[in-house]
Amino acid sequence: MRKVWRKPVSEKVDRPVLASINSPNDLKLLKAEELERLADEVRELILNTTCETGGHLASSLGTVELTIALHRALNAPRDLIIWDVGHQSYTHKILTGRRDTFPTLRCYGGLSGFPKRIESPYDVVNSGHSGSSISYGLGLALARERRGTDEAIAVVIGDGSLTAGVAFEAMNQAGHQLASNLTIILNDNEMSISKNVGGFSAYLSRMRLKPGYTHLKESLEEALRNFPALGSEIARAAAQVKDSITQALVPGVLFESLGFKYVGPIDGHDIQLLEETIAEAKEINTPVLLHVLTRKGMGYRHAERSPDRFHGIGPFDLSTGKSARKNSTPSYTELFSDELISIAKGSREVVAITAAMKLGTGLDRFSVLFPERFFDVGIAEQLAVNMAAGLAIGGLKPVVAVYSTFLQRAFDQLSQEVCLQDLPVVLAVDRAGLVGDDGETHHGYFDVSYLSMLPNMTVMAPADGKELGPMLEHALQLGKPAAVRFPRGAASMLDGVGVAPLRQGRGEVLFEGKDAVLVALGDIVPRAIEAARLLGEAGVDAGVVNARFAKPLDTGFYEMISEGRLVVTLEDNVLSGGFGSAVERLVCGLEGREVVTLGLPDEYVPHGPIARLLDDIGLSPQGIADVVLEKLGRS
Repeated sequence: MRKVWRKPVSEKVDRPVLASINSPNDLKLLKAEELERLADEVRELILNTTCETGGHLASSLGTVELTIALHRALNAPRDLIIWDVGHQSYTHKILTGRRDTFPTLRCYGGLSGFPKRIESPYDVVNSGHSGSSISYGLGLALARERRGTDEAIAVVIGDGSLTAGVAFEAMNQAGHQLASNLTIILNDNEMSISKNVGGFSAYLSRMRLKPGYTHLKESLEEALRNFPALGSEIARAAAQVKDSITQALVPGVLFESLGFKYVGPIDGHDIQLLEETIAEAKEINTPVLLHVLTRKGMGYRHAERSPDRFHGIGPFDLSTGKSARKNSTPSYTELFSDELISIAKGSREVVAITAAMKLGTGLDRFSVLFPERFFDVGIAEQLAVNMAAGLAIGGLKPVVAVYSTFLQRAFDQLSQEVCLQDLPVVLAVDRAGLVGDDGETHHGYFDVSYLSMLPNMTVMAPADGKELGPMLEHALQLGKPAAVRFPRGAASMLDGVGVAPLRQGRGEVLFEGKDAVLVALGDIVPRAIEAARLLGEAGVDAGVVNARFAKPLDTGFYEMISEGRLVVTLEDNVLSGGFGSAVERLVCGLEGREVVTLGLPDEYVPHGPIARLLDDIGLSPQGIADVVLEKLGRS
């Protein structure tokens, strides 16, 4: 029997509140004391679910009260609520008709871990990557004005996401457009609630939102301008004094300068204050920036103490907070961390860069050992790659550690700043291929295609953990742009793999076969080996090649392995522009050669266990064997 988390209480709790909430409209019938109980029950459901399924826990625990207040102050789905990234949207899912299905969170066929339009009318956009929410909000506000409707638009964005340049670009444009009824809620969970969050500060913040205050201010300014002779001078002097005081005392002067009405900071766990402030923000005829202070991991002491570890976590024990998964095999990320540290100890030119993913990419130990050689640029992948180009020109050896799905954001910098100038920038592309429970927004199955299309780029993929170190060393020694892509999770350790020395563009022949050869890239190699075994049982002599390189491809090597055999390529990348298509172009130009390419389809793959998803796609060992048998006419 699993343990159930419950908040400690000093007195008997009344009837459950959450069971009566089937839509946001039900929230508006609750009394203040019921709202507090509701927040506790929501946290209970989130904890009891994520301890089984894993998920983005700390951020969702921190926004329970904020979400309740949002749905009480607004009228969703008519009013639109946009969640940046979506890490913090679990309460939103629970309160919008998905309470009973919430235990299926991130499970195969269950609820997505992020907002998803096809899942609910309350999910306005498919979230997953940070910084895009304000742009969505602005576009929706402008579309609303064209239609002549009056729905409110609220955007919830974390303080970390504001490091994304696109967020500031959108704010600049929103202020320029003076979009009304657009509220940006800055969820600041990096600060404790400071002394200026009290009654007086809250009063001043709310007064700035009162229509009467705004109208009085505008009327006074107009009266001053119309005062005979000196009116305009007095108004100008008053404005200068106001601006000087604002710059000295108001923490939101940056937002004010962008054209926003800044409000806050206010307590992000005070439902009544939040509700009133959000409701009043709807009445202002300029965009509003509401600064809310929340505590990440609120209500669960382990997450409060270690919010980074509980940002995204697998199944865990509720009582201890420790991971429920016991795996003695190191992950690819851990191996990358060890290898980079080992290399850096012997080369002072090696530096490492991450984009707000120090823990996720395994650079936390590197940052401690070599603090002067470590750079975290925040959620700004374009900056990370561009800065790496500058470091390379300056004579250093930069390694950019980044998830495959996030590297997509820096494609222009990869092309213009790195590859065009043929600079020795190394990309450690983590979470390549399917990532499992995080689904469509986080799968990394485009990187082989978009990296291979760039001139001067080398793209490698280890078949198991033993190959990662040599590939990283090879990349750093090339003196050219290079990428090493590797998957999420425990590293495979395969007998007979990684024995042959690395040679640029050449694969490693694991088994010879006279009928067919399975050429597999990276983490698909174990499936190719099993498929060859199944084919052998069916009377087909199939060889296996560990491709190692997606680019370049050694022509002589592929001519040799394809002679007289059916060639079947296997990859966890989309087929369009992928490894298989490159092999096909190379081999099919040779007389009598045939290539079959197997990989990911031209569609977005949903969330679920990686092995199950690969099986569904047709990349199970049996599925691979069946394709070969059919092609050889032996099915």
